[in-house]
Parts: sequence; C-alpha cells; structure tokens
Amino acid sequence: MDRTGDHRVGHAAVTRAQASELLRRYHKAHSARDLDALMLLYADDAVVVSPMFKTLAGREAIRQSFEAFFRLAPDYRVFPEEPPFIHEDDRVAEVSTASATYSEALFGLSPTGHRIEYQIVRLLQFRNGQIVNEQRLYDFAGILERIEKVRVDDELRVASDIQATLLARTRHVGAHFEAEGRSRPSRAIGGDFFEYGDWSSGAFGLALGDVSGKGPGAALLGAMLQGMFSMEVDVDHSPSATLARVNRALVSRRIEPRFATVFYGVLALDGVLRYASAGHPPPIVVRKGGGVERLSTGGPMLGVFAGAEFPGYTCRLESGDSVIAFSGGVTEATRLDGVEFGEERLVAAAQANRGLAPTALVDALFAAVRDFAGDVAPKDDITVAVVRSRQLWNKDV
Repeated sequence: MDRTGDHRVGHAAVTRAQASELLRRYHKAHSARDLDALMLLYADDAVVVSPMFKTLAGREAIRQSFEAFFRLAPDYRVFPEEPPFIHEDDRVAEVSTASATYSEALFGLSPTGHRIEYQIVRLLQFRNGQIVNEQRLYDFAGILERIEKVRVDDELRVASDIQATLLARTRHVGAHFEAEGRSRPSRAIGGDFFEYGDWSSGAFGLALGDVSGKGPGAALLGAMLQGMFSMEVDVDHSPSATLARVNRALVSRRIEPRFATVFYGVLALDGVLRYASAGHPPPIVVRKGGGVERLSTGGPMLGVFAGAEFPGYTCRLESGDSVIAFSGGVTEATRLDGVEFGEERLVAAAQANRGLAPTALVDALFAAVRDFAGDVAPKDDITVAVVRSRQLWNKDV
C-alpha cells in the first residue's frame, strides 16, 4: 500500500458534524498533552507530512513526533480560526494560529525565549472516524521572520539600554555653569550623542553630534565619537584642534559612507565660550534679558576630508545666559501637513521659557516639538543640550 497516496477509495464520507467532533477531540487532547487520546484519532497506517518532521508513517512514528515537539515547546498552543474548517466528503481543511515560547533552537536559528505566533493549515483525510492522512502547512517564512524579529528586537533592546547608560549623565553642574542634555532616538537606538568634559582648570566642555543614517550602524559610530570626545579632556582646550584630531581619526578608519556633524564648545571660568563646528546646525544663545544670537559655524562634516580645518570662534556669556545646542531632528520635526518645526519656533520656545532652569527648559523644548508634531513619529533623532552660565568671575573663588 502506498502510504502517501489517496486513502479515500472505498470509504464513506464524513459528515460535517462528525468532522467537527473529531477536531474537537483532537484539540482537547492536544491542549491536555494527552498522547493516548491523540493516538486514538490516528489510524495504524496513518501518514503525516510536516515541514518539521517530514514524512511520518505509522502511529508510533507520529506519537514520537508529538513527544519530541511537546518537549521542544511545552507551552505550544493551537487556536482554530473562524470559520473553523472547510469540509468536503472525507476531507477537512483547518486553519489555526499556533503560539509557543521559542526556547530551543529551531529551523537553524538560536532561541530567543519569547513567544511567537504563526499560522498553520492542516489538511486531513478521515477513514472510519480516524485520521489516515494529514499534511501540515506552516507559514514558514512568517515563522522565520518572527523568530528573527524577536532576536533583533532583543539585541536592539540591549543596545538601547547601553546607549541610555552612555547618555545617563544628563544633568551636570559646576561652579560657573549648569548643563542639561537629553536625546530621544527615532528608533530603538539612535545616532545622536552628547558628551560633557571637565578640565582640571575648571573649564567645561560640551560635544553634541549627529551621525548620518539611523539604526545600529549610526549608534555604533555615535558611541565611538562620544568616546573620542571623552578622551579629549585636558588634551587641548582648542575646539578647533580637537575637531581636527577626531576628524583625522575618523577618516583613517574609512567608515564609509558614514559621517557626522558636531558642535564642540568649551566654557571657561571667565564666561568665555570657545567653540568650533563640523557642519552642525548653529546653536543659539538666549540672553537673560531675552535677546537671541546664533553662534557662527564653519568647517565640513567629520569623516569626509582628512585635512579639513575647523575655524574657532568665541562668545562671551553673562550670568543667566544660555547656550542651546540641538540636532537636526529638532528643527526637522514634521507635522501631518509636512510643515517642519523650524528654527524660528525653536527660538520662540527658548525665549518664552528662558527663565526656567536648564532641566525645565529642555523639558519645555521637547514639549514644544512634541506638541507641534502631534501624532507624527519623528523621522530623525531629537537631541537638545542647554548650558547656563553662572557669574563667577566677579566672585572670590
């Protein structure tokens, strides 16, 4: 007898009511992991064909496959969909949703420890109230996609936690300044970064950057640049020289086609801000009295030209003045009609909230962007850093 052939010859049709009862018994036994009850539903010469176990011939082989699968996925469940099945003569087609925790290696992929769901179609042929032929069709591409998505999501979650740790020092206070920085990635992890630096002289440094692209690649480069700036403390107080050194190091690594824009400033005890820029949007200075200035910027992006030069500038901050540095995701935040938040709205929000402490000011700026964009998800990372000057040079220190 050909076990994979058609078993219908000479056998009576199964009524829909009989088919429904057989399927009910199957799902009850399956949910209870009752192998004896399951095997009563299969004929001695039954054949099961599945993507996982290939061709199983005979009740004993089918039983062993159930035992193996229940060990592999002890919380495996199958939920029939509506309508429950299609019936014709002695054949039934049933569509179900399967759910299980993926805790063992499956289909050549490492386990994730998370539940996945996928569809399964069972084509059944009955004889004398038992299954004689069963073909299982899985949403195979969907299974692999879901497993891979869970694995990637886990890795991104870990990367997001690491990035949050790197940016955890959001507030920083010194004798002559108060700083607050915050970054909101558009995805699980982002390419924006900021880094503070304290010099033995008492000067304070801020680097704020935006790496091209999104996702893990941009985040890795952002973390590397953040580390580079953290190593620049006390090496050279010149922001121009610092950007040139970081640029040469980045170009030498040939990380194409990635590049980054960066603003780097150092605030001295006397209130003088020395700064340079590598293609970054110019920060704004909001004076205590309400006036606004845009800092001069010059120099190309980092990672493009090995011999690039980055002009240096200076700005005098009085007590109560604030420098607001930001990434392109702030001004490029878009609402539903396609209009961008823009620099004018940023300036207006900064002026209206200039009397707030840096932490509250950053909150207000993020809220302004969020209220403007509404339900539109950010298309780029959003990062803001505020440095508030305190008058120290007229005091005994």
